[in-house]
Amino acid sequence: MYVALGDDDAVGVIDVAQRKVVNTIPVGIDPEQVVVSPDGRTLYVSNEKSNMATGVAIDSERVIFSVSVGVEPEGIAVSPDGRKVYVTAETDHNVTVIDVQAGKEIRRFAVGTRPRWVAFASDGARAYVSAETGGVVSVIDVARDSVIATIPVGDTKPVGLVISPDDKRVYVAEGRGARVIFIDATTNRVVDSVAVGKRPWGIALSPDGKTLYTADGGTNTVTVIDIPQRRVIATVTVGEKPYDVLYVPPASSPQR
Repeated sequence: MYVALGDDDAVGVIDVAQRKVVNTIPVGIDPEQVVVSPDGRTLYVSNEKSNMATGVAIDSERVIFSVSVGVEPEGIAVSPDGRKVYVTAETDHNVTVIDVQAGKEIRRFAVGTRPRWVAFASDGARAYVSAETGGVVSVIDVARDSVIATIPVGDTKPVGLVISPDDKRVYVAEGRGARVIFIDATTNRVVDSVAVGKRPWGIALSPDGKTLYTADGGTNTVTVIDIPQRRVIATVTVGEKPYDVLYVPPASSPQR
């Protein structure tokens, strides 16, 4: 797996079995978030201080493109077909769309204020962007790269988000609200919520869509939610101020 190392201007390669960093890959100034292409060959990185997004070939550790994006890029995600990368800009309140084959920007569009996370539905038709100070989640038509709906979630600082495997639900961690909200992706409405620890930020979902995890920076915990029952089933104490959480599949089905 890969993790952004902001102080080193690099991405760390972590051997999950050994539980240690085994390599570092130079990427850009102050990397914020990192994602891997569907074919596992390329890293895409948002570099906050340089206002750039970088594509890096994993095998050669070579930068294959650097694209100027909005100010303070944060969230980054690659479309399921591997053709587009979306990058959110906290200060400019927009999303930059990058054509990865051409290695250049093809569109830029506005979303809610201070956008944080971005995620694509598995079918590639929609993407979702959380706006921390805007208190909304924007729904994006990926074919047109444009906002088609805005879902208000209140003054609760929505940040991390994840989409169910069947694309029917969007789950959003709400930092100030200390809860996870459930959005119906068909109606674009909030349908439920579950209370978690203080300041939930990062969020992850098991591949079967039945178990959800939040990193609770205010309580130094990870909350585990049973999705079918819509209730907390465990609270795990971790290190100080956890920011994000990643689900690592069993060794029988390795993923980066």
